[in-house]
Amino acid sequence: MILVDTGPIVAVINDRDDHHRECTYLLERLPGPLLIPATVATEVCLMLERRRGTYAELAFLSDVRAGRYTLIESLSADLDRVAELVEKYDDLPLGTVDASVIALAERLNISTVVTLDRRDFGIVRPAHVPALTLLP
Repeated sequence: MILVDTGPIVAVINDRDDHHRECTYLLERLPGPLLIPATVATEVCLMLERRRGTYAELAFLSDVRAGRYTLIESLSADLDRVAELVEKYDDLPLGTVDASVIALAERLNISTVVTLDRRDFGIVRPAHVPALTLLP
């Protein structure tokens, strides 16, 4: 299982994104399931609609409906952990979406995250592993 952050999904749908080819190549070849927190799905929709319009947003929703990504809901304990992470890393600032990726990685014991945000994910130390493996 692999968690996917917002940036790579936006890059796959947005063919004008600098990381489009790299992310498309990677996400097409990774073994599934490709998990995304509900917070990531919301952020992807907002970014795609803003940058490329409704049809880009609909393309993402089609990918989710087709099973390319599996949505993972946060539990109350995840939200507690998100708040802890946001507070602990307030100098980054980490933000709720990135913290939700980390909280779910911890709960599901996942060590690999597909993200373009190497700065934040490279600094944060999750509770279950010394560091996350970041792709690409």
